[in-house]
Amino acid sequence: MLRAPAAIILIASVAGCFGGASKPKPAELQPVTALVSARQSWNVSVGKVDFPLQVTVAGSSVALAGSDGTVALLDGQTGRDIWRIALKAPIAAGVGSDGKIAAVVTRDNDVVAVQDGREIWRQKLTAQAFTAPFVAGGRVFVLAADRSVNAFDGQTGRKLWTQQRPTEPLVLNQSGVMLAVGDTLVVGLAGRLAGLNPANGSIRWEVPIASPRGINDVERLVDLVGPVSREGDIVCTRAFQASIGCVNAARGSLLWTKPANGVHGIAGDDRLLFGTEADGTVVAWRRADGERVWSTDRLRYRNLTAPLVAGRSVAVGDLSGFVHLLSRDDGSLLNRLPTDGSAIAAAPVLVGNSLIVVTRNGGVYGFQPE
Repeated sequence: MLRAPAAIILIASVAGCFGGASKPKPAELQPVTALVSARQSWNVSVGKVDFPLQVTVAGSSVALAGSDGTVALLDGQTGRDIWRIALKAPIAAGVGSDGKIAAVVTRDNDVVAVQDGREIWRQKLTAQAFTAPFVAGGRVFVLAADRSVNAFDGQTGRKLWTQQRPTEPLVLNQSGVMLAVGDTLVVGLAGRLAGLNPANGSIRWEVPIASPRGINDVERLVDLVGPVSREGDIVCTRAFQASIGCVNAARGSLLWTKPANGVHGIAGDDRLLFGTEADGTVVAWRRADGERVWSTDRLRYRNLTAPLVAGRSVAVGDLSGFVHLLSRDDGSLLNRLPTDGSAIAAAPVLVGNSLIVVTRNGGVYGFQPE
């Protein structure tokens, strides 16, 4: 059995990116004229969220969780529970779901799979995990903090394989990268995007997005962070406080990289990529070559989430529970949606025409355009 050394964890936060004892003052919000109308259509709760939550959409359902062990699958249009379970174990990473099976990792390093509102199995990891499990093809894949990728049978929990890569002394307490492109499992391993054979874990290709730099472990830390923007075979991703880049995942070839200083993942369409930099600047890059198209600093130092492309808008959440809708064309403000006043906990998601956000206090809000 492959055993991994204990990982030394760096807990990274946006507030810690600026150094010094005093934090920069968040930009004051200016009055907004709603150029895109939206109304709150529903609101439920999952309990407080203090882990790197990933809200996962599968068809018309959305999977999410609270720190106390609540895991829920909701109807994305109404907010109604499809099912809900209390695992009675604090959650460290989640939620991954294919609409049938949902999977999380507890703070005790247990991978737990749930189906139809009941636990169907749990398996122990040899290291912590901060990235939501990825559920696809009847399997559950888990990226752990020791840079191992583990595959489990979705119904039985039997471990199918483990791929172990060299371990760096520091990793981020933050969601990483894991998705499927065709028949390849694409995973972020330190500063590299890697393509794995999902059947046995063998490495098909590796592409560097960023390389370690500096003279100490903190300065040399490099990790890919989610979410990513995928269009066909092209996957575009961010390396924490280093760069963004795009890879052809069918060929395993790097298309381009550009310096960028963000801490959360990116979103995009077939023309543009969008991201929030560490200082709250929102940037649009050209997808073809990474050249900047526009940027706006109206939300500086507001601890923004990763963005979401929704219609003509780019949606980002902030530290005060607002969701800002910016124009995809030039970054101008189109609307501002309030929640419960606590920070938005994860990148917004879209289910049909419902925009869904989760706050640190556990509020789940569905908004619909009018």
